[in-house]
Amino acid sequence: MKVYETKDIRNVAVLGHGSAGKTTIVEAAAFVTGVISRMGKVTDGSTISDFDKEEVKRGFSLSTAVVPIEWEGKKINLLDTPGYFDFVGEAEEAVSAADAAVIVVNGKAGVQVGVQKAWDLCEAANLPRLFFVTNMDDDNANYARVCEELKNTFGTRVVPFQVPIRENEKLAGFVNVPKMSARRFTGTKGEYEECAIPDSVKDLLEETHGSLMEAVAETDEELMERYFEGDEFTPEEISNALNSAVVNGDVIPVLMGSGLNGYGVRVLLHDIEKYFPSPADRKISGKNVNTDEEFAADYDDTKPVTAKVFKTLIDPFIGKYSFIKVCSGVLKGGDTVLYDVQKETEEKIARVYLLRGKEAIEVPELHAGDIGALAKAMSVGTGDSLASKAAPIEYPQPAISKPYTSMAYRAVKKGDDDKIATSLAKLMEEDLTIKTVNDKENRQLLLYGIGDQQLEIVISKLLNRYKVEAELYKPKVAYRETILGSVHVQGKHKKQSGGHGQYGDVVMDFEPSGDLETPYVFEEKIVGGVVPKNYFPAVEKGLQEMVVKGPLAGYPIVGLKASLVYGSYHPVDSSEMAFKLATHLAVKNCFADKASKPVLLEPIASVKVKVPDKFTGDVMGDMNKRRGRVLGMEPDHKGNQIIMADCPMAELFGYNTDLRSMTGGIGSFTYEFSRYEQAPSDVQEKEIAARAAEKDDEE
Repeated sequence: MKVYETKDIRNVAVLGHGSAGKTTIVEAAAFVTGVISRMGKVTDGSTISDFDKEEVKRGFSLSTAVVPIEWEGKKINLLDTPGYFDFVGEAEEAVSAADAAVIVVNGKAGVQVGVQKAWDLCEAANLPRLFFVTNMDDDNANYARVCEELKNTFGTRVVPFQVPIRENEKLAGFVNVPKMSARRFTGTKGEYEECAIPDSVKDLLEETHGSLMEAVAETDEELMERYFEGDEFTPEEISNALNSAVVNGDVIPVLMGSGLNGYGVRVLLHDIEKYFPSPADRKISGKNVNTDEEFAADYDDTKPVTAKVFKTLIDPFIGKYSFIKVCSGVLKGGDTVLYDVQKETEEKIARVYLLRGKEAIEVPELHAGDIGALAKAMSVGTGDSLASKAAPIEYPQPAISKPYTSMAYRAVKKGDDDKIATSLAKLMEEDLTIKTVNDKENRQLLLYGIGDQQLEIVISKLLNRYKVEAELYKPKVAYRETILGSVHVQGKHKKQSGGHGQYGDVVMDFEPSGDLETPYVFEEKIVGGVVPKNYFPAVEKGLQEMVVKGPLAGYPIVGLKASLVYGSYHPVDSSEMAFKLATHLAVKNCFADKASKPVLLEPIASVKVKVPDKFTGDVMGDMNKRRGRVLGMEPDHKGNQIIMADCPMAELFGYNTDLRSMTGGIGSFTYEFSRYEQAPSDVQEKEIAARAAEKDDEE
């Protein structure tokens, strides 16, 4: 592939609901433009985009693939993204590198949740976009209904640019609404030729053309006046108005076709080239970390070389590639040295590549705005900024969703722990929505992701890609132990075994400290030297050791106030160890005494659930079933409500799956730890019994 200048580049994210046909559209584009000689199929695992073994096995995309193609003197970098919600991080990375987006809509299913989520991503990134209604060769596809749904969902700026022509119940061609001319599909690569407009589409065409002319009129006051006066616009006026309106997001075109036979793909590529901006028309700026000054890169070839890493690919066979978008300058292979601003390391750039699926194509240089890849840049990670050491320019990090779904994991075979940790580190470098946490308190390793399916695929990748087996299981909850009452107890450690014995005797008052953030508060109130001062530190040491693992169920103790009020000692047999062990007994006796009212505390999360208005009742009802307390709601002024609630963290296990089920996949939630509260008696009894059973099994 030849080198393209900034003005001739288009970076387009292909977004949409899972299984809507995104990968098939990208495959068709590669076929139509001659990149491949025959189209692969998702079901066969033979497409350019879905090359990972897990993608082939499962029949859907798991990560973003870049497919650069050449069309009418332009280079179009298509970023094929996953549509399933567990892999939203991949779509977010693609959007951070794109300058526009194609949102694929299934002609049968219509506006699904993934279409709404794709729209929201484009809105947040301020990307120009168009809709492509696919599967139009299916008898059950209904273009007019889908267009109506799109308008109802996203507003009147959604404007169909085409009307389908059907003959013998099959898609035969289309009418180009801006030009008011018909085309009939011919050949095997979606070619078409001009034809007469059939009578069967004239009613729909008249309505669609009227909507388009209204949209054109709204782009300019003069055009609006002429529109009301009944003037007709010239083809040039229509073209110019639509060009600026699409770039500004004032008009969202709707196109249609079928990826399987390439119908409509040529028009799609033509409109991408015509209506979508090149990087030269977009703005980007970073910050010089040495001077704090803003650097307006703006994809300018003449400025120093800077780039941002938006994705990482690590494959056991093809190695590590860092996907970059050049933000300024011209990046050349050879002796170029780039400075990683975040890692503060230097990388020598020997070669520059384009990746087309898994195929690496070496190129001499990449101009500003282009997308390429660096091989074996071992210290470079997703989100890093690359520049010169003299002028280290840092670009904003991509906005990646935070993972809230967790499962505990462990090695199936002993001795594989280190190998699992190393393999997971590589997977986390590829996917920023995966996270691991070592929960030392509960002696468990936690794997976090966006959803359960993603976590299952991580475990599958460990086995198939890195040949190490791990299993998932339900994580333990981090409970706490405390007392609600006050007690006066003794702890006496006395042991005689020939020679010096062991003797320590403490009498202590225990009561709530009122501070659940602090494990314990220790005071000594000894009068008359019944316990020498040199044993006070040993008593506190005994407390320190006991609060780590409480007597009730083995959880840490919090909110305990301990006062040493009396005791006794032996001038020969007493020791620091004896007084420490005596304190252990005192704490155990405290929790064994019912007057202390020992209880388990459970962690409470502050939860925010974002759902459309119509689901608020279901979500609040479900939250009550989870022992949650709804604190209030506030609108986001986009048709959604944000429900705020407090909920026990134990009840949030599996919440992501349940919320998606309740809301058709559109609901989302976030949470953070808030505080500890007393657990209900039935929860306490169940947990204490479970911990006792675990202890018996261990013994």
